Amino acid sequence: MDFQVREPVSPLLGGLKKTNQILEVQIAQEYTGQQRHVCYLIPMFKEVLGFHTYCEKEKDTVADLVSGRTYGQTRCGMAAVANTGSDENWTGHDLAAANLYGFGRLAFDTDLSSEKIAEEWIRCTFGNRPEVLQAVSRILMMSWPAYEKYTSPLGIGWMVNPANHYGPNVDGYEYDRWGTYHRADHMGIGVDRSSQGTGYAQQYHEPNASMYEKIETCPEELLLFFHHVPYSYRLKSGKTLIQHIYDSHFEGAEDVEKMVAEWESVREFLPEKIYQRVLARLEHQKAHSREWRDQINSYFWRKSFVEDEKHRMIY
Repeated sequence: MDFQVREPVSPLLGGLKKTNQILEVQIAQEYTGQQRHVCYLIPMFKEVLGFHTYCEKEKDTVADLVSGRTYGQTRCGMAAVANTGSDENWTGHDLAAANLYGFGRLAFDTDLSSEKIAEEWIRCTFGNRPEVLQAVSRILMMSWPAYEKYTSPLGIGWMVNPANHYGPNVDGYEYDRWGTYHRADHMGIGVDRSSQGTGYAQQYHEPNASMYEKIETCPEELLLFFHHVPYSYRLKSGKTLIQHIYDSHFEGAEDVEKMVAEWESVREFLPEKIYQRVLARLEHQKAHSREWRDQINSYFWRKSFVEDEKHRMIY
């Protein structure tokens, strides 16, 4: 789609067998907080690289394809939209440098784990104190799931302000010339990309095509990308879809509070200038995550008229 917080791997990866391919990722966080929010993207990149396309019986992952292992190609690779600028610390948010470092490491070794890359970067940046290593690791590893929770649910994406792509605007792109992305009505939400809808799911090799085709087998993190789902539909957790939307947005905002507390716990071990610079961004993220939470939840409460089972404040 366009560097959303969650989207399926393009069926072109594995679909083109005589074409050199380069995987492009975005570390500039255009739609993932623009480096005002910490969002460690290496776990996302790892998921993409490890995705089985089933284009061949072996060596069928995205990592195999872009390294040339699958078809013996040599003009392959990885590219990234970079995140450096004129800031004193290069990336605005000090913790955003982990994405730049992590991309470079993955480009040379796609087998490295997200945790290992985070540990390397933290040691290079903040030293070897175990307290700092553990706290910053926890912040990084929880940041992408947290951002996904308080922004767009289950593969929807796009609920941002047009033009600057920052901040919540549920219908910002919904009636735009670029297309519609969530198609929420009073009954449900999501885009039907099965064979009964746009047919997009059928562009994948089997068994991926069948997996995405059926609501019962579609990975829930991409459920609303491939299916229009009633608010009353029960997920594997036992929650209804609408309750998952409410809960995840509250949980995401709470996760940011935990991230702030983690950072505050290691103040004595960090240069004061860096500590304050990161703290200011985390405090902004905490306030902004609540704005996301309130706007998204209010939209779906007013659209569905289904109350939050936990009776929390939804405007």
